[in-house]
Amino acid sequence: MGGQRSTHNDDQWQSPQVRALVAARDVGGVIRFARQLRGWKQSDLGQAAGYSASTISRLETGRRAGLDLQVLRDVADAAGVPRSVLGALIAPAVTVVATQAKEDDSMRRRTLLSAAGLAIPAHLLSQLDDALAVLPTPSSPPVSAQIAARLARARANFDSGDLTQLVTELPDMLALAHEAAETQTTPAAYAQAAACYDVATEALSKIGRYEASRITADRASTFAGLSGSPISMATSARALSIVLRHDGRAKIADRLTLQATHRLETTGLDTSARVAAYAQMLCTCAYTAAQAGDRDRALDMIRQAARIANRLPPQTPGTPGQPFTSAHVSLYEIGVHWSLGDAGAALRAGRDVHPSQLRTPERRGRLYTDLARAWWQWGKPEQTVSALLNACRESLGEVRARPAIRAMAVDLITQHPRVSGVQTLAVAIGYRR
Repeated sequence: MGGQRSTHNDDQWQSPQVRALVAARDVGGVIRFARQLRGWKQSDLGQAAGYSASTISRLETGRRAGLDLQVLRDVADAAGVPRSVLGALIAPAVTVVATQAKEDDSMRRRTLLSAAGLAIPAHLLSQLDDALAVLPTPSSPPVSAQIAARLARARANFDSGDLTQLVTELPDMLALAHEAAETQTTPAAYAQAAACYDVATEALSKIGRYEASRITADRASTFAGLSGSPISMATSARALSIVLRHDGRAKIADRLTLQATHRLETTGLDTSARVAAYAQMLCTCAYTAAQAGDRDRALDMIRQAARIANRLPPQTPGTPGQPFTSAHVSLYEIGVHWSLGDAGAALRAGRDVHPSQLRTPERRGRLYTDLARAWWQWGKPEQTVSALLNACRESLGEVRARPAIRAMAVDLITQHPRVSGVQTLAVAIGYRR
């Protein structure tokens, strides 16, 4: 094995890089950091911990799903991760309740959010936490057309990467939609409320507010079930599966998406909307299966999704929204291969996607961050920098606001400070040593 440098050096474990990884709850990044301090390859760490190199690869690339806590502890101990660091990584997140908090507590919270790279003001996140605990009084009567307009604006903010504005408007939008559902008690009102909670779940998951996103996902699922709409139920199941994956519960997420996909299929794929929803659910199933380590099913389902997507009508330029197309299947395919630890296949899948095929900045940014993950997994820092800079140009929030992507960028900046473009990346994400 490589050199036996101590990984318990206080300076190393108190570095900005480690603090950012812990703030982002990036278990894989910390395991990789510890392994590289020792000068070990993944196979070396696997041998020391008593697991395969592929298990180490899945841990380091963020796929904790299917790995129990004992596996994580064994690997962390073998790598030399201090118990205090591991405890901070796996301890349940604490929901901050708005109280007459002391000024130092407020400052500590702002510092933590800054370290995690969440480009959302702390007071907006507090307001949203409060709204999820007790919904505020709506600013106006709960009229369906007004809620639809608010939902369209929220989706547009999400697609453009303006997550701050989205979070600002979420409390009132959710209050309106929730009250409409409870007073009107119609399938349409229930479906509309589910859609509002769905976009909240997607946004909160993206910025790493997983406890809050679990609340919104549960409410979306409840309202979707009341609506009786197969598409609404499938969409909410997909949003909940994202939350479950981030919680390390990929097997549960896998079952959930399979059930929702089957339920959608049995309704008959007789409209373009249902075909598109079905294709997207297959992609979600494929990605979730990959996160759970089921290679054969993941690849089979992404191939099925590609076949189904070919049945969709061509994308019409100028129409609003973000229609699901075969390009989106290829985008998911990048993530599937990356999740399975096959960076080469992920990058080959990326060749089939041109940014112009993805209408929104959020999707184009996601394309580049997924490619960056593949390049980083392959050990190519120059290409990783290039992909992350492209992501920043398309949608800065995809790099700054997503904890796992920001942690990867911090790894890159601290480990490869001389690579061309690294300092530009550091400025873009607001990183300071």
